[in-house]
Amino acid sequence: MTKSQPQNKFLPWLDVLAIASWGVLMLRYWVTGKLNLLIHPNFFGLVVVCGVALIVIAFLKAKELWRRRRREVTPNLQHVNFFAPGWGSSLLIISAISGIIITPQVFASDKALQRGVTELTNSRVQPQAFRASTRPEERSLVDWVRTLSVYPEPDGYTGQKVKVQGFVIHPPDMGKEYIFLARFVLTCCAADAYPVGLPVKLTEGQERYTPDTWLEIEGKMVTETISGKRQLTIAASSLKKIPQPPNPYSY
Repeated sequence: MTKSQPQNKFLPWLDVLAIASWGVLMLRYWVTGKLNLLIHPNFFGLVVVCGVALIVIAFLKAKELWRRRRREVTPNLQHVNFFAPGWGSSLLIISAISGIIITPQVFASDKALQRGVTELTNSRVQPQAFRASTRPEERSLVDWVRTLSVYPEPDGYTGQKVKVQGFVIHPPDMGKEYIFLARFVLTCCAADAYPVGLPVKLTEGQERYTPDTWLEIEGKMVTETISGKRQLTIAASSLKKIPQPPNPYSY
C-alpha cells in the first residue's frame, strides 16, 4: 500500500461529513426557530427539504463507502471524492460547525444607521394587502410606512391614534427631544434586509431610551419639521419597554 492510500480512503468520508453537517445545520436552524433571522418564511420549506436531502445523500454515500470497505476495495476517488484534495470539504465542515456554535444576531441600530433608515416615501416600501379601512391604532410600524408610501402628506394623518412596536435608534441629525423607532423588513434573506420607521417626539419627563431598546409606543400622529423636512411623527403619550420579539423582522 502506498503512502497516499490511507489519505485517499479518508477523503470520501470527509465529503460525507461535510454534506451531513450542512444538512444538520439547516435543520437545526429550523427546529430552534433561528431560521427566521436569516430568510423569509416563504423559503422555510425549501431549506427543510434541502437539509433532509443532504442528510439522505450523506447516508447513502456512507452506506456505499462502508460496503466497499467491507469488500476491502479502495474507493475510486474519481467517483466519490467531490472536493479533491479535501480542502473544500474541510472548509464546509468548519463553516457548518461555526454556524452551529455561533447564534445568528438580529440586526440592530448600528446596522440601521449603516444602511440608512429608509425615507418615509421610499419606493422600496410597497403596500401589501393595503386596506384603507384599517383602524390607525391597528397598524404596525411597517404598515404606517407603507401607508405613507401611498399618500405621503403627513398632515393627512394628524391626530390619528397610533400603537406600534420597534427598536430605538438615535440618528445623529435628530434633536434630543426625538428618538427614531424602527423595524427591519426582510424581503428574501438577511442580506437584503432594510430598516424603516418613524420619528417619535418625546414630552418632558419621558425617558430617552438607549439604542436597540424595544419599545411599545402609544400616542397620536403630528407633523414635525426635522432636519429641515416635514415628517409624520409620533407624539408619544406612553412608552413601554418590551422584550425583543421572537421574530424581530417584518415582511
